[in-house]
Amino acid sequence: MFRRSVIVTVFVFSLLFAASALAKSCVECHKEITPGVVTDWELSKHSGNDVSCDSCHGEDHKTSDDFAKTSIPTLETCAECHEDRVNQFKKGKHAVAWAAMKAMPTTHNLPTALIDGMKGCGGCHKIGVKSEEEIKQLKKEGSGFWLASCDACHTRHTFSVKEAQQPQACQTCHMGFDHPQWEMYSSSKHGVRYLLKQNGTLPDATPAPTCQTCHMPKGNHEVRTPWGFLAVRLPLPEDPQWKADQITILQALGVLDLEGKPTGRLDVVKAADVARVTKEAFDAERNKLLKVCSDCHSDNFAKAEIAKGDDMIREADHLMAEAIRVIGALYKDAIIVKPNNYAMPYPDLLAFQDAPTPIEQKLFVMHLKHRMRTFQGIFHANPDYSFWYGWSEMVRDLAEIKELAEDMRLKHHK
Repeated sequence: MFRRSVIVTVFVFSLLFAASALAKSCVECHKEITPGVVTDWELSKHSGNDVSCDSCHGEDHKTSDDFAKTSIPTLETCAECHEDRVNQFKKGKHAVAWAAMKAMPTTHNLPTALIDGMKGCGGCHKIGVKSEEEIKQLKKEGSGFWLASCDACHTRHTFSVKEAQQPQACQTCHMGFDHPQWEMYSSSKHGVRYLLKQNGTLPDATPAPTCQTCHMPKGNHEVRTPWGFLAVRLPLPEDPQWKADQITILQALGVLDLEGKPTGRLDVVKAADVARVTKEAFDAERNKLLKVCSDCHSDNFAKAEIAKGDDMIREADHLMAEAIRVIGALYKDAIIVKPNNYAMPYPDLLAFQDAPTPIEQKLFVMHLKHRMRTFQGIFHANPDYSFWYGWSEMVRDLAEIKELAEDMRLKHHK
């Protein structure tokens, strides 16, 4: 028994020595070729825990001539050691980011560099899980360096938990045209207090939430929200006006047909779980957020403030639905030609920048830029975004759409 134990011990130490030797060989070479990569790895916890280069990249690449043999890590590579976090991630909306981008009807019209080249939409949506076939195709096309998902937040090769816990880790993707959460958060009282903590103005003990505090409580990587990205949900509201407005919006999104019945697009939404389609699912996500809010606020305060966000979705929906119907009437009266690929009698809100006329372009901006700001500003505690960049702009959008429609009718009947 003693002899067997000695043999096993020697074998284990031999493996560790071999791994250490291989890591040393990689480091010696890459200190000259990619010193920043080596510095990142040396700063990482991987470096101190015998997670060497070959652990993620394999052992086939040994010289400067065979670099093509290097294995590029995927999500499953990370799962070998971080299975719990990966399983959480797979249940959340980040995991479906790649599939959601590919499902958009206009994606195929964009330059490849922006999508599979990951220099546009793909640059953020790369965080989503990809199939083995997609990974093979991306590698074949020369975009095989953005496959792991985890490194979108845990920047390689440090893969720092501390970095990923900072709100700036979310800034690259959650900013700009249709989702300016960083701008809203960083200039809100929540964000200001946290940024003052970061620069040492406020004590470390100061309560100040980050993005992760609310959307990844206790480090749970299943990132979801009650209303989802586009603030649509099922079942429909009981309020008759709001219900009618939401039906119009859902029809313009192509998920309900003329009779209000589900379409194939709704099946995609359900499969990806990017919107709440039952009251139970909505309430579960809402209660998670309320529990986080209640760490600093009373239950009554938290519920009342979040309810204001719901109210603004209702108000914004009324403006949005009216604008959709104005353009739908232009289709009906043959003032403008409805594109053949539009299934509904309304503009397709997912056509984005490919909307064929200026009035439809105005609707696209109203929906994806200004409606988003109206309700997201409330939920991110930023009054300026809710009003000036959101609601006020929607009111102006509707006025312009009505005037454009009237001008088009006059020209059509001359």
